[in-house]
Amino acid sequence: MGKDSDESTQEEHEELEEQMPRGHNRQPIVSVLGHVDHGKTSLLDLVRSIGSQRQASVMDREAGGITQHIGATEVPAEVLNETCKVMMQGREFKSPGLLFIDTPGHSSFSALRDRGGALADIAVVVVDVMEGLQPQTIESLEILKRTRTPFIVVGNKVDRIHGWLSESGRSFAESYRSQRQDVRDLFEAQYWKLVGQFSEYGFNLERYDQIKNFKQNVALVPMSAKEGEGLQDALVVLVGLAERFLEDRLTDTLGPAEGTILEMKDEVGMSKTIDVILYRGVLKKGDKLVLAGVDGPFGIKIKGLKRPKGMAEMRDAGDRWESVDSVEAACGVKILATGLDRALAGTTIRLFEEDRFKELKRLAREEARVDITIEEEGVTIKADTIGGLEALAYELGKLEIPISNASIGPINKKDILLAECAKDPLNQIIIGFATKPNSEVAPKFEGENPPVKLVTGDIIYHIIETVDKWREETTKEIEAAKRENLVHPGRLLYLKDHTFRGRNPAIVGVRVVGGRVHIGQRLMKVDGTAVGQVKSLRTREGEDVKEAHQGDEVACAITGPTVGRHIDEGDEFFVDVPESHVRRLRKVELTEVEKDILDQIITLHRKEDHFWGR
Repeated sequence: MGKDSDESTQEEHEELEEQMPRGHNRQPIVSVLGHVDHGKTSLLDLVRSIGSQRQASVMDREAGGITQHIGATEVPAEVLNETCKVMMQGREFKSPGLLFIDTPGHSSFSALRDRGGALADIAVVVVDVMEGLQPQTIESLEILKRTRTPFIVVGNKVDRIHGWLSESGRSFAESYRSQRQDVRDLFEAQYWKLVGQFSEYGFNLERYDQIKNFKQNVALVPMSAKEGEGLQDALVVLVGLAERFLEDRLTDTLGPAEGTILEMKDEVGMSKTIDVILYRGVLKKGDKLVLAGVDGPFGIKIKGLKRPKGMAEMRDAGDRWESVDSVEAACGVKILATGLDRALAGTTIRLFEEDRFKELKRLAREEARVDITIEEEGVTIKADTIGGLEALAYELGKLEIPISNASIGPINKKDILLAECAKDPLNQIIIGFATKPNSEVAPKFEGENPPVKLVTGDIIYHIIETVDKWREETTKEIEAAKRENLVHPGRLLYLKDHTFRGRNPAIVGVRVVGGRVHIGQRLMKVDGTAVGQVKSLRTREGEDVKEAHQGDEVACAITGPTVGRHIDEGDEFFVDVPESHVRRLRKVELTEVEKDILDQIITLHRKEDHFWGR
């Protein structure tokens, strides 16, 4: 990226910076984490319901009720102040608001935070007070500890406590005072259970209204997202912690703009766009940016900026977008520009600066590198974003499933070829997160005999469950096939001048052209005509054997045919594989030659029965 005629950009930035009051704080970015079904999305729905511009439930739109793509919702200061006025007792927040982001998975959150530098300033961990800590909750805590991200805990679903009476809009403190003593006792039992569980992972959990030292203890805010009770408590604690402990972090430098790409989209009338969380600096129309692409760093020039109106959630703003000339951190923004189809979701956008160009290219190149351990033998994985790919790899790693190929984008012909080449049948699978086969290869997976197993979906935990179940079933089939005396495919050539006996049984010399042949197996001609059954096999050295393999030449005794009437020198025979063995054969390790012979045998039988071997 070099200079062009638009040299006013830097001057405009400086002018805007002069106009901004010193000490201006951006709104904190709040990430919401939690175990599946503990109420993460319900909490965000409740946040979006406050104020005058209510939006439809995200849960109604998301696959399975679990949010899959990172979304962003801004809650302005006036809405915060109005919602929390009872608890604030006339005081107002200094913060200009809160920006909530909703992550699709904890591994993605970690990857985005590492790549984006500081995507989340503070986090909310949602825990079902009745179920306590679950695997994904523990994973969240470990990530937050590693990334040193401050957080609060929302003890959701207090309405599930027997006898608890909720009231929409009421604070937890007020609600707790109004409950019967026996109901309070039930709550206290669940509360102390949570305290004990958190202490096992090195956290001192304490109810927010009883904490004396917020630096040493983690605040627990009990609430019911379903009933709308306790939200103001959570908002007050969040903003209070941010204003007290994150002031330096939230002070805008108005320096080089940086943000994280959430999604790349095709918008009607706008072509490719990217949704971005801007967490640092200012962006203006006409600015140049450096982005990370699959094939390396590249530059774009901003043609347009759009913001969701009011409290519309970015993913569902519909036509509720308004064009703006500039935006400042922290905010969600849609960027319009040429060449965005190369952008990688989950990576960072950075304002172009001539004197930092080499450094910006290096940073972009590092971000485009997929941080996944690749093995020589393993499964093939795909995803629509780097964060999603790494999240999928992380979950597969917990099951000790090796990965041999990992890439971003739709599933294509190359992915199929790579999966087919896997030696282990358990690795002959393509696993896709939030991506599908492209139009060229999609038909291959619509028939009854796809080239490899395909598992795709928009919910990562469902994908993992499906893969785990398939591997378990496939392992059982492989073990059953090994225990059973399966008839393997084979092809034989009746050698010239090698007729030793004409009938009862016919004894002829054959070469195993491919596959194998075993005593007791039936043979047929390559046109499908039945020949007879193998009675014995004898090597040139006169040794009787039970089985002969590719390249072997043996004397084969066949009951049934007569030489000259049914079979002749130069004929080729197939080992006739029973239909019941075909499916199990696909689960064992066949050579490429054996696979080809099996396909020919299947084709022969399907001339008579279209569904044979399916």
